[in-house]
Amino acid sequence: MPALQGLTLLLLCQSLGEAAVRLLHLSLPGPVLGLLLLLGLLQWPPARPRVQAMAEVLLAHLSLLFVPVGVGVMTHLDLLASHGARMAVVLVLSTWIGLAVTGGVFKALLGREAVPAATDASGAGASSSPSSGSTTPSTPPAPGAPR
Repeated sequence: MPALQGLTLLLLCQSLGEAAVRLLHLSLPGPVLGLLLLLGLLQWPPARPRVQAMAEVLLAHLSLLFVPVGVGVMTHLDLLASHGARMAVVLVLSTWIGLAVTGGVFKALLGREAVPAATDASGAGASSSPSSGSTTPSTPPAPGAPR
């Protein structure tokens, strides 16, 4: 029973999102607004177990959701034959671009969390080795050397 209640909540959020987009003439897809409504609804503790129950049912049968896509591809094989090479190039390039952007963002975020180099009392940038007790001036790493 909780899964059906969760399905009702999911469909209600999507329907409210669709209705709001049409009534308010928003340039936002209705399901996206529905997801935002669902996010707000999930802040209400009684809704969480119901939505979780339906989410588990949907995830258990996720492979069935790909059947319509497969049927759509099979019904348009002529388009795939005529535009397939271009589609493959676009898919590969967009995947590479997505990976590069994700990697760049990840690297930038990691750079923010890096601990700055230790400085001595004068701020000259010298660091001390705990084993020898001596201080040596810090030098920048060689180009291409790992940090």
